[in-house]
Amino acid sequence: MMEIYAIAGATAVMVALHAHNHRKVRRAQMAFPPRGSFVTVEGLRLHYVCQGAGQPVVLLHGGMLSACDYAGVLELAAEAGFRAIAFDRPGYGYSERPRRDMSTPAVQARLLREALSVLQVKSPILVAHSWSGSLALSYALTYPDEIAGLVLLAPGAYAGDAYPAGTADLLIGRLLRVPWLGELLANTVLPPLARLLTKPMVTATFSPDPVPPGYLEQARALWSRPGQLRANREDILAYVRTVPQWEPQYAEICTPVVIVVGDADPFHPELQAGRLHREIGHSRLVVLPGTGHMIPDVRPDAVVEAVHMVLKHKQPS
Repeated sequence: MMEIYAIAGATAVMVALHAHNHRKVRRAQMAFPPRGSFVTVEGLRLHYVCQGAGQPVVLLHGGMLSACDYAGVLELAAEAGFRAIAFDRPGYGYSERPRRDMSTPAVQARLLREALSVLQVKSPILVAHSWSGSLALSYALTYPDEIAGLVLLAPGAYAGDAYPAGTADLLIGRLLRVPWLGELLANTVLPPLARLLTKPMVTATFSPDPVPPGYLEQARALWSRPGQLRANREDILAYVRTVPQWEPQYAEICTPVVIVVGDADPFHPELQAGRLHREIGHSRLVVLPGTGHMIPDVRPDAVVEAVHMVLKHKQPS
């Protein structure tokens, strides 16, 4: 009898958590609605924000983030004469994500290419932050003649010791891919845990830069949604499993490449950006003094300047 009561109690807790979390999702999306447009590729709606006209510049955010992190870059790039397009990557912000196949960097590169084709974007400069470095590098290796250059902001390019994903990160990623168990975890226990951890995570990621006003409130509301939590954990798992196959090919990239890092980035950029700069011999490395990891948010001017550097690199001498 006690076992029956225990099962009934646990079930009631899970049902209550599920309902509570979905109320939180509705409130979050009312407070922070999508600000852009949608494009459909492979049956998925991808959300993007576009400003300006001219040479297209495509902005790709890092893990747990969204197109909102490029708000300052969008404005400055549009003023500088660029057509700036910031995407919510699959599963983040307001973009949908494939449910069956793992959305590896290569899969996300394919979806991005199809979205750009629908939007009639040709020869863009790809700007990629953190995790999306792997996406942009995959794109450059797979579709080398279709981009004008790369700007890589504190990029993720290597696995192993350079990307020390914890055992818990990988375990959660695997569990979330189990159909029934993944749905249960993502809709019950993980969202409140994520809300609890958002402040220390945001503070650590921005360090030593201050967190912008209002950023924490939006992050706490949107990052804890079940779909975005699942996307982030799956991205970590996909990165560790697939990035090593691309690593030996980086030296083959011929497009102009500018790599930007902060000298106070807490995530050991010498193991990522520094190594990548050495392997892509023609790349340019820009080190921003007194700057941490969140370059799109805290140094949008440096991002636009790096885009200009790519264009100058393309011009014949």
